[in-house]
Amino acid sequence: MDIRAYNREAWNREVETGNPWTKPVGPEVIALARQGQWSVLLTPTKPVPQDWFPEMPGCELLCLACGGGQQGPVFAAAGAQVTVLDNSPKQLAQDRLVADREGLALITLEGDMRDLSVFAEHRFDLVFHPVSNLFVPDIQPVWEEAFRVLRPGGSLLAGFVNPLSYIFDYDLMEKKGLLEVKYSIPYSDLASLPMEKRQEYLDNGWPLEFSHTLEEQIDGQLQAGFLLTGFYEDIDPTTQLGKIIPTFIATRAQKPYFEEL
Repeated sequence: MDIRAYNREAWNREVETGNPWTKPVGPEVIALARQGQWSVLLTPTKPVPQDWFPEMPGCELLCLACGGGQQGPVFAAAGAQVTVLDNSPKQLAQDRLVADREGLALITLEGDMRDLSVFAEHRFDLVFHPVSNLFVPDIQPVWEEAFRVLRPGGSLLAGFVNPLSYIFDYDLMEKKGLLEVKYSIPYSDLASLPMEKRQEYLDNGWPLEFSHTLEEQIDGQLQAGFLLTGFYEDIDPTTQLGKIIPTFIATRAQKPYFEEL
């Protein structure tokens, strides 16, 4: 199965059905960003600390798997030179909608978060990568490609799901508030779900998700060459599990100025 092609169409449908992560920011948000008053999310609720960012004016910034007309236009309004790469054409259209409406200079490219070969080495000062690597089965290429396209001293800001989220029976948790361990890690909507439930996902065209261990998420960045310089957890208040424990993680990782000999 071509996971990338399937999830491309799935996220196109998410735009059509109004998923919260596909709704563009309004003019008032852009107006404030132009005045230097802005914040963005890597995870559901907690704004990214301002000291995680370089100065925005002149910053070469890649929004990686980050379409939807939300973070990219804010960065552009704050003065950054922004490129948004996303797998979903309709998500990218949301960024162009805001850019056209607000007169923002912003580049959009359709592509795979694991393949940034369209960009030269040392192209960006910052890679901003909100929760999205759950939609690909392998994430080490994401970290390695981000490392390659960053300039020495540049940063990768990433959000991702705590794999704990995937071990419970989600339907039972949401319908009855009961936490019952049902799945093992690694989890995959394709491999872990019972056949009937898996077919329901495919029939409805829902995005397919894949869990990734904390070793893959955190040590994966270290193995790519990054130094971790920031960390926080966040919740999803819309879920039962999110009311009990943080289910999202954000990291700040820096590409060293000097590579080891």
